[in-house]
Amino acid sequence: MSASSTHESIDVDALRVGMFVHLDLGWMSHPFPLGSFKIASDDQIATIRQLGLKRVRWNPAQSDAEPQAAAAATPGPTDADGTRPAEAPIEAPAFVERRRKLALQRAALAACERQFSEAARECRRATELVATQPSAAASHAEALSRALVDKMVGDQDLCIRLLTDAAGDKASAHALNVAIISLLMGRAFGLSDGDMLDLGVGALMHDIGKLDVPDRVRHREEHFSAAENRFYEEHVQFGVAHARKMGLSAGATRVIAQHHEHADATGFPQRLNVDRMTPQARIVSLVNRYDNLCNPHVPSRAMTPHEALSLLFAQSKTRYDTGILGAFIKMMGVYPPGSVVQLTDDRFAMVVGVNSTRPLKPRVLVHEAGVPRDEALVVDLETVAGLGIRRSVKPLQLPDASLAYLSPRPRVAYFFEPARDAEAA
Repeated sequence: MSASSTHESIDVDALRVGMFVHLDLGWMSHPFPLGSFKIASDDQIATIRQLGLKRVRWNPAQSDAEPQAAAAATPGPTDADGTRPAEAPIEAPAFVERRRKLALQRAALAACERQFSEAARECRRATELVATQPSAAASHAEALSRALVDKMVGDQDLCIRLLTDAAGDKASAHALNVAIISLLMGRAFGLSDGDMLDLGVGALMHDIGKLDVPDRVRHREEHFSAAENRFYEEHVQFGVAHARKMGLSAGATRVIAQHHEHADATGFPQRLNVDRMTPQARIVSLVNRYDNLCNPHVPSRAMTPHEALSLLFAQSKTRYDTGILGAFIKMMGVYPPGSVVQLTDDRFAMVVGVNSTRPLKPRVLVHEAGVPRDEALVVDLETVAGLGIRRSVKPLQLPDASLAYLSPRPRVAYFFEPARDAEAA
């Protein structure tokens, strides 16, 4: 936040919890995620006093407390010529702490991106084997599903991470995105181990029928003729045929067969209603639609994750199981990773992580002038008092500087990690 007439200067000894302060220091000179924040604890006050500042600026309008009464001033030490000595240099621990956090955040993101890349490679390999070695393709898909499920085992909270580098071809990235989010949903619903494995394999292989469909009709377009629509819809039955040749389980095969069905019986090819769809298929139907909205075949038509979620909620309530749609919104948050937002202090940010059990206060990358983009700390809104999200914005609505700084992803891809690792960073 820039300086303005709303800020007043105050002695650091008068600071109290609840005051909104601005530190006039370089980004490397203090350990706080942001230079402007509401003081949440006495420990933060102690840290500010250790920075060597005599006075700080504060904003009464954004504060919940008044300053303490000023203590009587006492003369400070002087040099031989009667002048005040220079303020002590900023202490090294602040520099070290920021560097430590930045290194942890970079390492955590790199680990997620590496795992996504490895999984995408396995998914692509499984798809390549479908036509010529169906049994081997099944083994690859089942092993990948098992690996993903095993990573989710346990009672710990998981953080859904936005990736900066979604390695792999579009088809593999789409299949993996759908599988990861679907499995997180299955975990939230407490599906059994066997059902989770079926869900993972079905999600990974849900579009294998497109291998038998001409390229020009693999993605439905509004201008399709009736014949082209039939060609497109046939990918479901082709996928079921492949699933049987692969020897996939009945549960995984039903996911492939039903991933375009809708709860209100308006889907295809069988026009099943919600009562005739398996729980796994209901999950994949919804997640598949969400990912297609965020990552369409024509990139210029892409919605932000927040827009996609809003559309599913506002226009498609009858098309999906209401319990699953509600759980999906609860897990992903109102502003899923990849959403571009304006914060309550008017700065712009991009949501980069969401704790799947506490999604209302996501982790964000904030455009903070003076902080190099590659050195910016991710801010956990759960830990910054008085700071929240005001609204979602389209990337093209951003000021040029914020657009360049935040660099919204042309393709949204997700992975996951234990929330404790994200919070430690």
